[in-house]
Amino acid sequence: MSYQKRFLLLAVLDSVLVLAAAVISYIQFHPLLRSVPDKELLLNSLILLISYYIFANSFLLYNKSWEYASVMELKSIFKAVTLTIIATAAFQLFTSLNFYPRMLLSVWMMTMFFVGGSRFSWRLYLDHCLKPKQDMKKVLIIGAGQAGTLVARQLLNNPELRLVPAAFIDDDPGKLKLHILGIPVAGATADIVETVEKYQINNIVIAIPSLKKFEMNKIFLECSKTKVKTQVMPKIEDVMLGKVAVNQFREVGVEDLLGREPVELDIESISEYISCKTVLVTGAGGSIGSEICRQICKFSPKKIVLLGHGENSIYQIDMELRNKYGQTVEIVPAIGDIQDRDRMMEVMAEHHPDVVYHAAAHKHVPLMEYNPREAVKNNVLGTKNVAEAAHQHKVGTFVLISSDKAVNPTNVMGATKRIAEMVIQHFNQQSGTKFVAVRFGNVLGSRGSVIPLFKKQIKAGGPVTVTHPEMTRYFMTIPEASRLVIQAGSLAKGGEVFVLDMGEPVKIVDLAKNLIELSGFSLDEITIKYSGIRPGEKMFEELLNENEVNDVPIYPKILVGKSSPSNYEMISNLIQNFYSFNERDLKDYVLNLVNKKEKKLSAISK
Repeated sequence: MSYQKRFLLLAVLDSVLVLAAAVISYIQFHPLLRSVPDKELLLNSLILLISYYIFANSFLLYNKSWEYASVMELKSIFKAVTLTIIATAAFQLFTSLNFYPRMLLSVWMMTMFFVGGSRFSWRLYLDHCLKPKQDMKKVLIIGAGQAGTLVARQLLNNPELRLVPAAFIDDDPGKLKLHILGIPVAGATADIVETVEKYQINNIVIAIPSLKKFEMNKIFLECSKTKVKTQVMPKIEDVMLGKVAVNQFREVGVEDLLGREPVELDIESISEYISCKTVLVTGAGGSIGSEICRQICKFSPKKIVLLGHGENSIYQIDMELRNKYGQTVEIVPAIGDIQDRDRMMEVMAEHHPDVVYHAAAHKHVPLMEYNPREAVKNNVLGTKNVAEAAHQHKVGTFVLISSDKAVNPTNVMGATKRIAEMVIQHFNQQSGTKFVAVRFGNVLGSRGSVIPLFKKQIKAGGPVTVTHPEMTRYFMTIPEASRLVIQAGSLAKGGEVFVLDMGEPVKIVDLAKNLIELSGFSLDEITIKYSGIRPGEKMFEELLNENEVNDVPIYPKILVGKSSPSNYEMISNLIQNFYSFNERDLKDYVLNLVNKKEKKLSAISK
């Protein structure tokens, strides 16, 4: 219906309702009214009608979408009707007309009832008569606060979603047994399983934006007992910015199950060493490198150089950053391979960065077991090239992205990352540049990580493949990993190995089970298959070896390992004779180089 037709229809309806209220009230207080209309009635009705139109337009009663009517619309009706009666009373007082306060009160009550009733009757009609009832899935909303109410209202107003809110769950005892928007608050978190069974729930939506991670984890574990699909309301800030709609629920991520709060940044110290500086990121198109670039741009560097050998990934992060920060930050894409020493020297000479984040690396353990030469070429020779270029061009701080697999490594990838740490520790002793390393656990959602694989396998109907039932890993999110790298640069004194305190390691099989159950499946529907430990894999990972442990954390949630001396002669021998090794001998050499050194240090410490 067009606005003009809608306006005309409502205006005619209101005219009938307001006049009806006036006539009924007049008859009530003038029982001897004759069949011929009284002049006083006609004049009062005219003033009442004119006043109503003025205030109805002032409070936009003809511009509202009444199918979504709420308390705000009721307030508008109240204000319009009340001011209409006050205007009519004023007219009676300052003219020769008689003043009838009781009659005016009656008119106010009837007009409120008629006008308000007509509007909300339309909403009730739409809610209960026109909305389809078949094939609707019942939703349990966890959280009966403002966010939960917002979700319920959206579901009620969008029948095409085929989701109907059936009950709330809330731990506030003051809300228990109340009805919000006609929906009962059925119980607390401990009652989730019972409520799902009682109301025959098909979906669960968690709508508590302020929830702490450990509390969220507790709720997830309760939800997983129900075998009902569980989703999470999008972030309020994303809704406010228009990125997503309230009813665009996201799937439960494993990051929600870590049970710890994310690491925060020391904004002041970071701003001091990044703002108005030139920053270079190698591997800028990768999962970690691209997130480091996003985080850095928030601190207004003078220039950021995006270095990578894959033109498509560099193009994507370049365009993303230009769209968001192009007006305030100079963004320079640089195509180059860290294995090309001359190219690294060219880039450093051209841009003279103050800070370098070295994120370029080969990281896949099984692949590097089959390709040890490429692992050494990229992770060791490439790191040496970038570090040497940084040293020669007097870079202030150099941060190497390493791995927890560098601790007591049993695979080529871990060994090459440990040698890369030894390389930069050697340069730290020779250079005015501060060289430091940062070790990660498994990064959730990064390319090649296990979680996207699990989700893909669940979507395909299973089975979900896990290497071993006892295998454990430390986990962190991509933003956390990037924050740790940036924070490490601000804390660097030279030679340190920074590690994020990631809480307790998590069993891979437990993550798989939680993802299956929170996706709405049982372990009978989606099975877990054990594929066996892959070449080079360890049953568990460590963050620091016994020689590196420092009792005092340098920053909340960030540990720092003691700098250890490195036998650079062995590394020089590896670099000089690299091309004379066959792949089998090369693999044995890098593992022996690292493990002999670690065993020697352990013996010295004892």
